[in-house]
Amino acid sequence: MVKQMNTAMIQQPDIYSALADNALSDYFRHAGDILAEESVALGAAIRNVIIAGESINNKNIMLALIRRLESTEDVVQADVIRKTIEIVVGHTMDDI
Repeated sequence: MVKQMNTAMIQQPDIYSALADNALSDYFRHAGDILAEESVALGAAIRNVIIAGESINNKNIMLALIRRLESTEDVVQADVIRKTIEIVVGHTMDDI
């Protein structure tokens, strides 16, 4: 499965360039294979935000991930999405 994820990551464009949050994009870029599945989940969320015509920010990414979490019945995929949400939340600065 990891080999499939690596292939998927290689074939998709650099989704991290769309992120304004450099800390988040750097975290995923440097994680390599460790976060392969989470990277795919993040990419899907970013694409959903773009398709919806919304700004690409951590709030909209989290909302897209939550919508996906609410619609999945796959427990393994749900865990991946939850971990991705945790990573995004951890890299989101509080509003001042």
